[in-house]
Amino acid sequence: MLSRIIYCSAVVLATTAVILLALFSPLPHWSSRTTPQTTLSFYIQQPQPGSSAVAPHSVGALIFHRWLTEGPDNTSRVVGKAQGFIIPVEGFAHSAFNIIYLTFHHVHDYAGSVSIEAKKLAFKEEEELSVVGGTGSFAFATGNAVFAQIGRQASNMEASYHIKLNLDFPDNFERPKF
Repeated sequence: MLSRIIYCSAVVLATTAVILLALFSPLPHWSSRTTPQTTLSFYIQQPQPGSSAVAPHSVGALIFHRWLTEGPDNTSRVVGKAQGFIIPVEGFAHSAFNIIYLTFHHVHDYAGSVSIEAKKLAFKEEEELSVVGGTGSFAFATGNAVFAQIGRQASNMEASYHIKLNLDFPDNFERPKF
């Protein structure tokens, strides 16, 4: 009987200690810091007639290489390139292989590339895709990329796009500037 009294007393004391700690412990100090963010806006230009910037293959794969410019005109300053590999075939349409790479050459003091996951591509006039990483100034980048088609084209292959990148970086991450 004595052992049962000791056991019950220990349980009551432990429960009391937990309740008292929960009631009188200071609340954690939540920091109002936000993660560093960068927003960039560029244009993906349609390929020039006769160029090999887009190469659809018989199995349905789409490999493309286009220029990134500062403005919506083909004559705007080229700031990089957009390259990608997309397989819009059933079974591969949601594959991790569907990636768009945006490579920047000294844009706003930044250089490097951004990788955009294109596995939820629906070929609409406006798409919001996930940024899944980067290199150089864009290392460890996450966020989203909004692609908006500019003007009406006969097909998505001939279209030009405005792209807005909303990038987040880890806390205390110093991006190298070039």
